[in-house]
Amino acid sequence: MRIGAVADDITGATDLCLMLTREGLRTVQVMGLPESGQRLPEADAVVIALKSRSIAAEQAVDLSRAAARALLDQGAEQILFKYCSTFDSTDEGNIGPVTAALMELTGTRLTIACPSFPAAGRTTYKGHLFVGDALLSDSPLKDHPLNPMRDSNLVRVLQRQTSMKVGLAQIGTIWQGSDALRKEFAVREAAGDNILIVDTLTDADLQTIGAACEGMPLVTGGSGIALGLAANFVRAGKVSPRPIPARMPAPKGRAAILAGSCSAATLGQIAAARAAGLPLFGLDAVALAEGRQTAAEAAEWAVAQSPDSRPLIYSSATPEKLLEVQQRLGRHGAGTMIEQALGEVAQRLKEAGFARFIVAGGETSGSVVAALGVTMLEIGPEIAPGVPWTRSVGSPDLALALKSGNFGAPDFFVRAWDLLEPEATLV
Repeated sequence: MRIGAVADDITGATDLCLMLTREGLRTVQVMGLPESGQRLPEADAVVIALKSRSIAAEQAVDLSRAAARALLDQGAEQILFKYCSTFDSTDEGNIGPVTAALMELTGTRLTIACPSFPAAGRTTYKGHLFVGDALLSDSPLKDHPLNPMRDSNLVRVLQRQTSMKVGLAQIGTIWQGSDALRKEFAVREAAGDNILIVDTLTDADLQTIGAACEGMPLVTGGSGIALGLAANFVRAGKVSPRPIPARMPAPKGRAAILAGSCSAATLGQIAAARAAGLPLFGLDAVALAEGRQTAAEAAEWAVAQSPDSRPLIYSSATPEKLLEVQQRLGRHGAGTMIEQALGEVAQRLKEAGFARFIVAGGETSGSVVAALGVTMLEIGPEIAPGVPWTRSVGSPDLALALKSGNFGAPDFFVRAWDLLEPEATLV
């Protein structure tokens, strides 16, 4: 195992797996913390997908430390802590506390924080994170239902989460090349810095940053940083690159879409699906809480649709509607209600012969994958930056596209199915 990664949510883990696979590494995604003594798959990279982004910081630290220890015990040369490209967190964590714990575990004196993913419009300049052309604090992420991001200065955001000293490596240094950046690392470490936010504007910057991190025991960032990290092992002859498939064989069965994200991108994708004539069923958290609506009802509706249709069951809402629901049920109460309902819907659909699912939203994906009993994923073709098709390893045999709420073009729900082939053996 060259890279052992700990991801703080399911879709983020899949995003990272796609990036590592694109760079030629055979990559396997493991759902949840491995059991004591469990042997991890033989692969160039193993990504352990946790559901730790929005839980209490102490719990996130314990889970992440245990996952990293499992990876190290089975030979991982480098640990990567993966979080969202929009740095989703609160003033309490969880990025800072987990980073500090993993630095202690790996004996790392200085590491980087690089959430940037230019292909998806996430870039960092002078320490400020941009989403497209807007500062993070001016983007729709300012209204994130669990982790509203209202400060785009990542040095400031991360420093509020940790007692470790947070600094900045600016774009001018990155443009001087990896040797200059390594020297900067040494200088900043001698000056007492522990974590450096790194400016990143292009994929070429990610390559430079990754090369400078060769041999660093712990690296933290979004999936984009894998671009440079993977290249180190290929360049050293430790990995023989393998091509990513253009299409993926998928098991026989019906198809469905489950959307729990309230991001602007997902709302646009739902609108595009409605315009394309896909059948839609809206879940309402308040109605679920009051018993006026049930997961069984939603699943029965999907089963009753035409066998060749792709029914979409969604709970996504505008920021105004979401605020109203959260005021009635609480921020986490509303989210938990929807996650559990969509997980139950997925389970019922699987029992009814559905075997192909698109799931939108990190928390929703975690709930759905758990309900379906999926424990490992192999990575298939890229649907959109950060989103591949995957196929479960073992039973149940399912095709899954686990999409971060913010990712994908408006027609994602309509076009993603084009990359699936009839049932065959996945090699």
